Amino acid sequence: MGLFAKFKNTHFISDYRQMWPYIQPYLGRALIAVLITIPIGALDAVIAWALKPYMDVMVLQQQSAQTIWIPLVIIGFSAIQGILTFTATYYNTWVGNRIASDVKISLFEKLLKFDAEYFDANTSGNVIMRFNNDVDAACSGLLSNLKQFCTRFFSSISLIVVLFYNSWQLALIAVAVLLFALFPLTKVRKRIKDINTETVFTNAEIVTHYNEAFGGNRVISANNLYDYENERFDGTLKHVFKLGMKMVQRTGMLSPFMHFVVSLGIALVIWTGSCLIVSGQITAGSFVSFIAALILLYNPIKGIGNSFNNVQVALMAMERVFELLNNEPKICSKPDALPLTEIKGGIEYKNVCFEYVADKPVLQNINLKIKKGETIALVGNSGGGKSTFVSLLPRFYDVTSGQIMIDGTDIRDYTIESLRDNIAVVFQDNFLFSGTIRDNILLGKSNATEEELNHAVEMAFINDFIAKLPKGLDTDIGERGALLSGGQRQRIAIARAFIKNAPIVILDEATSALDNKSEAVVQKAIENLMKDRTVIVIAHRLSTVRHADKIVVVNYGKIVESGTHDELLNKPESIYAALYKAQLK
Repeated sequence: MGLFAKFKNTHFISDYRQMWPYIQPYLGRALIAVLITIPIGALDAVIAWALKPYMDVMVLQQQSAQTIWIPLVIIGFSAIQGILTFTATYYNTWVGNRIASDVKISLFEKLLKFDAEYFDANTSGNVIMRFNNDVDAACSGLLSNLKQFCTRFFSSISLIVVLFYNSWQLALIAVAVLLFALFPLTKVRKRIKDINTETVFTNAEIVTHYNEAFGGNRVISANNLYDYENERFDGTLKHVFKLGMKMVQRTGMLSPFMHFVVSLGIALVIWTGSCLIVSGQITAGSFVSFIAALILLYNPIKGIGNSFNNVQVALMAMERVFELLNNEPKICSKPDALPLTEIKGGIEYKNVCFEYVADKPVLQNINLKIKKGETIALVGNSGGGKSTFVSLLPRFYDVTSGQIMIDGTDIRDYTIESLRDNIAVVFQDNFLFSGTIRDNILLGKSNATEEELNHAVEMAFINDFIAKLPKGLDTDIGERGALLSGGQRQRIAIARAFIKNAPIVILDEATSALDNKSEAVVQKAIENLMKDRTVIVIAHRLSTVRHADKIVVVNYGKIVESGTHDELLNKPESIYAALYKAQLK
């Protein structure tokens, strides 16, 4: 009851119910893998059972002809057991890997729809550990240990039957010792849960170190950060080592304790059995058969502590997996959300406030109307909230208070898919996926025609460098577009926005990281993109936005002034005028 209660307390039954949809498609093979463990385990009892007639007839009565079949039976059953063990392992591995793949697909779909806040709070290592490694531990690890447990369970049942068949007195002693040896397992989960959780997150830090070493290799080399990175990595490894030793301290005595208790049980059985033989209550053959069954029963028990630890780790991984699957994104479409099919009016920010951390406002009482087809430029001090301002429109984050409206309707009342279909974003550092130039442009519209593709290429001014590539649009650009220059990556991102053909365009400092030559080309591409669209542009270089319909100065989360370029230059004590003149100098 203690073990059952432990499983119940860890939501094992609840997790199993959630796991059922993933198990159901492979139920047949899963049942075969489990059912095969019955004969595998039961055949362990054949050897022990066969020793009774062998000892009584062959050794005591010395009649070899009557017992010659016993070794042959043992060999035959052992061969059958080996074949069944291989079959169970094969099906178990097949089912475990297929279930793990299906769960990973569900988790990956969930990961893609998590809001920006989740990625702000978690490292890449944490994502890999929880979305990949935990699934392997929960599915493949649990099923592997389940097979082992089922085999040992049915083996134990059959061996206990042999024990009672030979001597019920000795069997009662053996079972009592067995239960006493297993009792500490009821405390395992409580002792390892906190360490296991901390170990998972610390291992995630190790993965993050590797990711940073890969992604930041040039920064590390440029600044001679070898010793610094090695020290950080060494510190994480030392912490993992300490956690591993804590795990041993809390669970390492389980197997030695079981070994000692089992040894006491065997000694007690031998002493009691000797008395029963002398008194004539059992035969020598029964005693030898009993001892063989007892050793076959107790030997796996002595090592079951480590196996049980692994099962608990797998169950805790399963809990973490379903915690993720049950975690709904904060930003999603309402059940009655409307599709945004056409933008007839404009955009309005109405008393918008936003904060990433409670009581630390980033935007305060933002009020701004943007007409259809108008170009709005956001300028101001670094960290003033400009990027946050534009991130609220496609709902990367939701406003803390206030409203953002399109055509008079709160954007939270539109489906999130249709809202984002109407917005194209070109970031300062655009992410390009591994693959070809064509693949990356078509991400804006997967079903685009060749004519639309060529038009986007022409408008983004990338036909010049594509013509110089041996494979043209089908040239592989490497991970994150590593084989391209910064200006080329930006123009591909602009081509992606072109082919999307969204009525609203957000340009988040799209040229600030480029040199003058690259910026000139990219700026021409941007001007093409801005035509006949509603545009919000964040600009670092003010000379690029002087022709905007309205320039909005955002400082410290507030709109401090707005107007055209000429209006703001002529305004007394204008912040924009001061910034513009400073850049001219």
